Amino acid sequence: MPAETDHISVLHPERDAEVIANHVREGRFQQTLSLITAGSSIISGLEVAYEHYRGSYSRRVMYTPVILSAMLGGAALAAVFNRRAARTVLRFTSVVTLADAGVGFYFHIRGIQRKPGGWRLPMTNMIMGPPIFAPLLFGTAAYLGLIASYLQREDSLGDDGGNSDRWLARLLPSSEGRALLSEEQDIREGRFQKQVAIVAGVSALLSGFEAYYSHYKNNFRYWVQWTPIFLSPMLAAAAFASVKSRRVSRTVLPLLSAAATVDATVGFYYHARGVVRRPGGTKHLLYNIMYGPPIFAPLLFGAAGMIGILASLLRRKHA
Repeated sequence: MPAETDHISVLHPERDAEVIANHVREGRFQQTLSLITAGSSIISGLEVAYEHYRGSYSRRVMYTPVILSAMLGGAALAAVFNRRAARTVLRFTSVVTLADAGVGFYFHIRGIQRKPGGWRLPMTNMIMGPPIFAPLLFGTAAYLGLIASYLQREDSLGDDGGNSDRWLARLLPSSEGRALLSEEQDIREGRFQKQVAIVAGVSALLSGFEAYYSHYKNNFRYWVQWTPIFLSPMLAAAAFASVKSRRVSRTVLPLLSAAATVDATVGFYYHARGVVRRPGGTKHLLYNIMYGPPIFAPLLFGAAGMIGILASLLRRKHA
């Protein structure tokens, strides 16, 4: 008697990876990037929330990134399910959050300047003062959200939404209007590799500097604390080189980006372990998260790696 066979769907990881890569190259990953934006926003918001808690929320402006991170996360989740939400609510919230990141950067610079010695003691005050580049790293999620708002949906077979902002282009001089439409079209078609590579490079440098003075406070107690310090300039160099070299963007950049992502995962483990090993452990988990090692900080370094991987999959203009 012949054995009965069930219709079992067979997984093809290589084929699935190729499908995902094609979607990215064609700019058809709005829902996926929106979901990533939501996760990044929530993580960034939690990081800012307890950092500002340490500062006792001494200024009202310290509440704005916490509120905006929740709004951006909600808008990004809405964009996963609704195309219109992606083009309107997500885009608007991302722009406002980017502006808030700039405002936060100004206040952090001023906070360092107001410490004893000011900028005459730059390293000391940057290490002991407010984390100077943290607001700019907070803007990473907003950048991803803004990009997502211009992309096509995964199930789109062609250009969808090419007329969404033509009214704005008509208000600008003809040359600027054409440039705006060209830039939007490039994003919808996945032809913006250079832009994302630059953002990945800048994000890597900022994350590396944040990791340096954070680990400096702990006197580099563990050798693994040096890994983001070494990886960040290497990733930044590969990202900036990708602007000129297509070959670097296809070979070196994804390799170093993957290494940064893995290193961020390892760092997250060590930071979580550091929180649990504090007095009280999990019994005083919230308190230990507030005053222990910044638990989500390594994931911000991982965001630079993720952006680098994204850049390696995108196409260049007029490619």
